[in-house]
Amino acid sequence: MLAHTNRKTIRLQEYDYTFPGWYYITICTDERKNLFGIITNGKMIHNRAGNILEEEWIRTKEIRKNIDLDYYVIMPNHLHGIIIINSRGESNSPQDKTGRMQYAPTNVKFKSPSQSLGAIVRGFKSAVTKRLREISGNPELKIWQRNYYEHIIRNDLDLHNIRQYIENNPLKWEIDEYYYL
Repeated sequence: MLAHTNRKTIRLQEYDYTFPGWYYITICTDERKNLFGIITNGKMIHNRAGNILEEEWIRTKEIRKNIDLDYYVIMPNHLHGIIIINSRGESNSPQDKTGRMQYAPTNVKFKSPSQSLGAIVRGFKSAVTKRLREISGNPELKIWQRNYYEHIIRNDLDLHNIRQYIENNPLKWEIDEYYYL
């Protein structure tokens, strides 16, 4: 039997990620391998895998009617994107306007958080992995690193800065923290 290590979560412990709001995410490839294309003259040129990634990103909104997608950029080894959760989906968790859980006793039954940010990212990663494994012929192909990074967008200035970062990401590829040759 494999020993399980206690992994620390990088999510806010008191936050319900089914809560309507704007979320900035970064999803990286396994070992930050450049799988999705190349940057040439400050522009991202998708390869076949990059095209599949973009198709599945756009399809995410079609599958989950409670979300919208804002700015995003596909880079050789990662994706930055803004996901907007517009409604609570299937979660009935008691929560205040800030997304913090309420601790008073309640009769609300909790359902699977299938519309949570984590479920959205998991479904997206799974769809991309399935398609890339099919075209590669390798059912063991590892595409993604475990987990993803997220930031809850709190105000208009935060949103503006993140959008600018996303837009300029290809121009700054060689100084990007995710840059690997």
